[in-house]
Amino acid sequence: MKQVILRALEPSDIDIIYRWENDPSIWEHSVTHLPFSRHLLTQYLMENTDNDIYVSKQLRLVAEDADSHTAVGCVDLFDFDPYHRRAGLGLLVDSRLRGQGYGQATLNALVPFCHERLQLHQLHGIVSTHNTASLHTFQQCGFQPHGTLPHWLHTPQGWVDAVFLSLILE
Repeated sequence: MKQVILRALEPSDIDIIYRWENDPSIWEHSVTHLPFSRHLLTQYLMENTDNDIYVSKQLRLVAEDADSHTAVGCVDLFDFDPYHRRAGLGLLVDSRLRGQGYGQATLNALVPFCHERLQLHQLHGIVSTHNTASLHTFQQCGFQPHGTLPHWLHTPQGWVDAVFLSLILE
């Protein structure tokens, strides 16, 4: 089984973040629909050095293979609600590494981090019904589906339904 370490973004991650953010095959599964410039991403990396989820209401972490120490993906926590102790999450695994267990390893590292370090009670995600690999990964990690959101995502092929999933951490 793959093992990952979650770490903060580093300026040296600019090339891989640039590649991930500008991969159109990912856009239909996310809220990104336009390319990002290297300048804008560099600015983001430089301005978000405090990594304080309580200030920005979001947190991005890089998933790094525990053996090779290479970036294999990233996870975004967003819509952070400190009162209700929950956050949304987005998961990305490098397209060249999908199907190798890195998604599950990343979620397995994220869950205890969110529970123990951030004191979260719940994580939730929204996954396209067409993204069966991601749905499987979330469910393998204990996330429960709670309903289908009809016509939730617009793709070049048309509207796609999505599934709302959540995991109680306590």
